[in-house]
Amino acid sequence: MSILWVIFGFILLVVGGEYLVRSSVALSFKFNISKMVIGMTVVSFATSAPELLVSLQAAFSGSPAIAINNVVGSNIANIGLVLGVTALVGPIVVDRSFYKLNWPVMMVFSILLYYFLKNDNVLSAIEGGVLFSGLILFIVVLIKHAKKDSIPDEVDDTLATVSNFKIIIWLLIGAVALYFGSEWLVDGSKEIARSVGVSEAVIGVSLIAIGTSVPELAASVIAAAKQEKAISLGNLIGSNIFNIASVLGLTSLVKPIEVTASQILNNDIFWMLGFAAVLIPLIFIPKQMQISRFKGFFLVLAYSVFMVFVFKT
Repeated sequence: MSILWVIFGFILLVVGGEYLVRSSVALSFKFNISKMVIGMTVVSFATSAPELLVSLQAAFSGSPAIAINNVVGSNIANIGLVLGVTALVGPIVVDRSFYKLNWPVMMVFSILLYYFLKNDNVLSAIEGGVLFSGLILFIVVLIKHAKKDSIPDEVDDTLATVSNFKIIIWLLIGAVALYFGSEWLVDGSKEIARSVGVSEAVIGVSLIAIGTSVPELAASVIAAAKQEKAISLGNLIGSNIFNIASVLGLTSLVKPIEVTASQILNNDIFWMLGFAAVLIPLIFIPKQMQISRFKGFFLVLAYSVFMVFVFKT
């Protein structure tokens, strides 16, 4: 039964996230916010909503290990699984802004998260506030340096004509689906952890993390198979930044998150830092500014090793 709750939870999170993105974008058009700003802020926040709800639900239900490893595991899966599998389908061209802005900011947030957790085994409200404030600063810099003609693909023009009634209905559907989806996913995952004899931290970094990365993986692979613009590495790195700064930042503002599983600081977070750091040599060696199929295979292989290591330990 717990497996069914997890599956239903994933489905509701996907549905809820989709409706929240649609309603948020449509609402933003009503306030005459530019398309560029909508793509860089509203869409990014809305797509982080499933992870945010899962982490909040986990923190309030006494499972801080799931709250932290939901983000740590998602960041690892975004690089090892999503980027790796997409590159196997078709090589990915890397924009120069990746190593000039996005990658350094991701590393700063990742190291800051490690320091905050290692310092006293708690991500406090003040530390969460620092992370979230850093995210706001990052968004301001992004918007300031963005080209005026750089319109994100995620923003659908047709949403500008949606009625107020439909926006409200979409918001309600999104909110309800995200609430119940996160509740069922966390409860079901805790039951699975107990039944198979692994820690909640393991479930958070594996099952939940992969589940919240599946929609992005599916969209990227389909686009790559159609030989469209498969994936923006900048957007993927942006997702990792949002996971740390908005998901954990906002969750800790509501309720401080304690480190209850030693493997988070002794193992999992080092894998997250490793996957983030390896991107720099990958884009420069041997063929510059490209994630080739071979590099994609390396990332997927590394992710497989990580998963085996997590369950073995």
